[in-house]
Amino acid sequence: MGLFSSKETNEDNDAVFDFHFPTSKKAVIIFTRNPELGKCKTRLARSVGNESALDIYKHLLKHTANTTKSINADKFVFYSEKIKKEDLWNDSIFRKKLQKGKDLGIRMENAFIALFESGYQKVIIVGSDLLDLKTDHINDAFDRLNNHDVVFGPAKDGGYYLLGLSKLQACIFRNKPWSEANLLEVTLEELGQKNISLTLLETLNDIDTFEDLKTYPQLKKFYNTYD
Repeated sequence: MGLFSSKETNEDNDAVFDFHFPTSKKAVIIFTRNPELGKCKTRLARSVGNESALDIYKHLLKHTANTTKSINADKFVFYSEKIKKEDLWNDSIFRKKLQKGKDLGIRMENAFIALFESGYQKVIIVGSDLLDLKTDHINDAFDRLNNHDVVFGPAKDGGYYLLGLSKLQACIFRNKPWSEANLLEVTLEELGQKNISLTLLETLNDIDTFEDLKTYPQLKKFYNTYD
């Protein structure tokens, strides 16, 4: 999903952005790693090098910003390490917060809790490494939350690129095989056992490896072909 860990936090930095008045009943969360050399798209970097991996990730971030900026919902960027005041995430469009928690599940759960407690009734989280993500996917997910408790956007690698909730479902975030090929399968099985209403969007491909990258000719300008 393009969701990452954080070992360093800046509480004063986070506090500046921590309080917001909701302007909508809907919220979009974007989890992003701070784009730093050698610290993002590490699996991809093994094939194309750190500099190319960083350039590709920055391109993916721009795509995600452009895709989400027009969504009719409050929009939040959750940074992995440090909030940036002036970057590609326009401060007038995106509200900025810091990921908190020791693993991916806890960080995601904490983000959902924070927004539900702020008064939002529908909350969707998306990753930041999908060129196939479109505004329509997010709008469709919000619409489906009118009749379902949970909506997933499945990823081809067995995870998911989007998760939407109409109320907190803590089981989604706990004791799950993060970064494994059976993540979505295990999650769906548990939700089914609990009779939680869910729906699936179309399956998309996120970009984590060189094989993923080769399916997008528009990204070739960022790297040299190694095969």
